[in-house]
Amino acid sequence: MSDISRRRATKKYRSRLAERGMARFEVLGRDADRELIRSLARRLAEDCPEADRLRTVVSQGVAGKPPRKGGILEALRRSPLVGAEAIASRPFESGREVDL
Repeated sequence: MSDISRRRATKKYRSRLAERGMARFEVLGRDADRELIRSLARRLAEDCPEADRLRTVVSQGVAGKPPRKGGILEALRRSPLVGAEAIASRPFESGREVDL
């Protein structure tokens, strides 16, 4: 295979990747982490909520910042039941008699 056709094939391959919003890159790391990095890259390449969550967790871990406080409170405020005026009450019952 000539050098020109090899370059042309590489150029076409990279343009197809770019159309899909992907890029090929090389990283250096420990040999023991090879499969971990590959599986992480595969998961991040998927366009799903799990990939977004994983991206956030890894970004926070690499940045070294502690997780933000108040996440549960924000989730409860976004709940569809906010403002529904639901009253959670039940009638009082004395219970049953137990013979010990």
